[in-house]
Amino acid sequence: MGSMRGDGAALEAAMAEADPTSLGAGERLRRVFGPEEAAWALGQVALRRKAVSKFPRAAEMLFTRDGLEQASRAPVAAWRAARFAEAGVREVWDLGCGIGADAMAFAEAGLRVVGVDADPATVEVAAHNLALVGGEARLGLAEEAELPEGAAVFLDPARRTTTGRTWNVADFTPPWQFVLDQLASDRFVCVKLGPGVPKELIPDGVRAGWLSERGDVVEATLWNRLPASTEAVVLPHELVAPDRPRELETRPVGRYLIEPDGAVIRAGLITEIAPGSPLWLLDPHTAYLSSDDPVDSPFGTTFEVDEVLPFDVRVLRRWVADRGVGTLEIKKRAIDVDPAALRRQLKPKGKASATIILARTVEGTKALIAHRIR
Repeated sequence: MGSMRGDGAALEAAMAEADPTSLGAGERLRRVFGPEEAAWALGQVALRRKAVSKFPRAAEMLFTRDGLEQASRAPVAAWRAARFAEAGVREVWDLGCGIGADAMAFAEAGLRVVGVDADPATVEVAAHNLALVGGEARLGLAEEAELPEGAAVFLDPARRTTTGRTWNVADFTPPWQFVLDQLASDRFVCVKLGPGVPKELIPDGVRAGWLSERGDVVEATLWNRLPASTEAVVLPHELVAPDRPRELETRPVGRYLIEPDGAVIRAGLITEIAPGSPLWLLDPHTAYLSSDDPVDSPFGTTFEVDEVLPFDVRVLRRWVADRGVGTLEIKKRAIDVDPAALRRQLKPKGKASATIILARTVEGTKALIAHRIR
């Protein structure tokens, strides 16, 4: 990471630079603070500016490059911390805390928090960040931490190898068996995983959820002290699988098409996004729904279908040209099409905009011309 010595003068000087990555900025800071301090300060400012969209307090925090990438977004961490607080938790140990982003959210929710990480430089960063909110960071292995009785546990196992991310549990840190042991314990435990977690890794008896924020599916979570089920969280809304799943018919395209949120799809809850609304599937294996009435649900986006065309490049190119469409959004699911390549084939040119949804239906693959109503 570099040095965190000194009175912060190097960091303050780096903050004043318009472009901390420029050669000029490096030369100016090296003359005053030396190469190591200058590189560290400029690197921190670059990371802070990159982190602004993720953390409200980015300008006060310290980061590592990997830590920033892996850390939970602030709204996600706040939602999770609120769930801990609502469960009556008073103390949380974040085992494998990274830069401390989740631990900060626990502290801001009024919980006592201790973050533990095995990397000394990362712990130094986490200690700085937790000092902003009143938390503690310790150096150590997650599996060797001596947890006080009654403390809850949050785990975000590292899944990185020298070749990238992995779902091979033999490469997890801390060990996957330790994670499973915590989930099987009497403590209140939450485990954060990537949204692509293989279903076979999810143990029985847990609440398994997928969470999206601002349209991005960002994580999966396992909870041991909530009723075992499956859930989708589209912040701030939560959708838990009912005891009896809803069964839907498969029918041709209606007046409206509903695109479920990605978290809902991963949780397998697409039939549950609007209980009581008359919905049907366009295809039994594709996550598009249809209706003759508009659907107002936080768990999906509703489009009104203007035209139904055959999926034929020549037909679509003619349609785009006749209407002077220059801005063209192409959406698809379960169809082997590259939207960028198709857009080039359709040659959009003009002032109009349009959305084309490529969908499998009981009547074959169709190109739906549609517009959002929510």
